[in-house]
Amino acid sequence: MNGIGRFAASAATYGFLGLMAFLSIFPFIWMVLGATNSSIDIIKGKLLPGAAFATNVGNFFTLNVPLVFWNSAKIAILATVLTLAVSSLAGYGFEMFRSRGRERVYRAMLLTLMIPFAALMIPLFVIMGKAGLINTHIAVVLPSIGSAFVIFYFRQSTKAFPSELRDAAKVDGLKEWQIFLFIYVPVMRSTYAAAFVIVFMTAWNNYLWPLIVLQTNETKTITLVISSLASAYYPDYGVVMVGTILATLPTLAVFFFMQRQFVQGMLGSVK
Repeated sequence: MNGIGRFAASAATYGFLGLMAFLSIFPFIWMVLGATNSSIDIIKGKLLPGAAFATNVGNFFTLNVPLVFWNSAKIAILATVLTLAVSSLAGYGFEMFRSRGRERVYRAMLLTLMIPFAALMIPLFVIMGKAGLINTHIAVVLPSIGSAFVIFYFRQSTKAFPSELRDAAKVDGLKEWQIFLFIYVPVMRSTYAAAFVIVFMTAWNNYLWPLIVLQTNETKTITLVISSLASAYYPDYGVVMVGTILATLPTLAVFFFMQRQFVQGMLGSVK
């Protein structure tokens, strides 16, 4: 009975996990199947492959797809690099340098996480307008550089950074910027990898703020183009599915390429 009971428990566990995995991946499967069907078949709920894939792809590429993807890639890469540079420096500074007002400033920064972005849109738009940055990609990138969450993440990860390495580097005569660049960054590479995945995916999928500040077709990103296709008077859902699949591929590639480092970074691994 014990063997039968363990088998039943294992079967129930794996069955439940398999069901949850299927429910998680089903939207993507449905999206891929939808890309092969016409808009009418998608509306009817057809769950079998169709013969409209080539037509949908051809219709989607009537748009200026290379420019749209270039806009998204440029914004995502710039936002990711600048955010990691600024936030890691801030996290390092908050943890390594002690002062009387350090914790007060840090707590005040964390309180900004409670402010919804909807409350910041108008002030940000006014600032970008006065700076002459409306309808530019810089306006999309700048508000994301000082991310309170990423600063918090780097400070928490820096707590695991061996202080002996910093002390030994100081004894050897290294300056603080050299310690950060040549010791801290290599040691914390898994943390950087995890932060890279999070920030890149956030920047690539960003929708609301680019919708507000990017006002011409030449500057729009892939998320805005897909949204405009889906909100048309007669939306072609097959084309929307093709665009959504193509927009998902870069984030999937980044995640799977850095999956091991992402897991190590989220678990606080320091090497």
